[in-house]
Amino acid sequence: MTGPRRNGMPKPGRDTGDTSRAHQRPRDAATLVIVDRTASSPRILMGRRRPDQVFLPNTFVFPGGRVEAADRAFARHHALAPSETERLKIAMRGRPTDTRAAALALAAIRETFEETGIVVGEAAGAAPQDPVGGWSDFLAAGFRPRLDRLAFFARAITPPGRPRRYDTRFFIVDASEVAHRAERVDGELLDIDWYTIERAKTLDLPSITRHVMEDIATLVNMHGKHCEKNGVPFYVERYGRLERKII
Repeated sequence: MTGPRRNGMPKPGRDTGDTSRAHQRPRDAATLVIVDRTASSPRILMGRRRPDQVFLPNTFVFPGGRVEAADRAFARHHALAPSETERLKIAMRGRPTDTRAAALALAAIRETFEETGIVVGEAAGAAPQDPVGGWSDFLAAGFRPRLDRLAFFARAITPPGRPRRYDTRFFIVDASEVAHRAERVDGELLDIDWYTIERAKTLDLPSITRHVMEDIATLVNMHGKHCEKNGVPFYVERYGRLERKII
C-alpha cells in the first residue's frame, strides 16, 4: 500500500491523538452493519465522521466503538447464539469467555444506538430502576438489546504505531431487527443514511472499511449463509502489509 494508511477503527474521535505509545495493546471494539433488503438493491447504514475529529475526519464508517465497562457488566445477563460465541472466542486475546463475546455484541448495539438512534432489540416494558452506565438511555426508552440475530463476520486490528489501536469485531444484522429509532444522537456521525454497496464504495472510506465492504457484498449475496458455513476473515498488518486470513 502507498500513501497514508487509514484503518477505520471505531470511536477514535473520543481520544486525544497522543502518539507517545507506539506499541499499544489493541482494545476490544465492535461495529454493526445493518442491511436493509426492502429496496431493489440492499442498503447498509453508514455515517460520515465529523471534520473536526482527529482520527479519520470526513470518512464514512459503520456505527461502532470500543467495549466499555457497562457492556461487560451487562453481558452477564445476555448471550449470543452459541455458534457466534464460539467463533468470537477463536484467537481471542487474553482469556476467551462467553461474557467477553457477549460484551462485544452489546458494544456494537449500544454504539449504534448512541450514534444513529437505532435500537436493535425488543420492547422491555417498564424501564429498569437502575440502568447500567452507558445503557441508561437505551433501557430508559423501553427496550432491551437482542443479540441472537447478530452474526460475527469479520475482525480487524489497527496496525502498530497508531495513536489508538483496536481489535474490532464486525457484526451484521438485518434491518428487520430494528425496533425503534430515537431522534437524539451523540453527534459522532453526520450524513447518516442507507447506502447501496455500490454507492458506498464510491464514498471516502478508511482502507479497512473498503476491504470489509467486499465481505459484506459476499454476505448480502448469500443471505448470511457464509457466516454459518465458513470461517471469519481476520485482517492484521504484518511487516507493513495487510494480511487477510480465515479464523
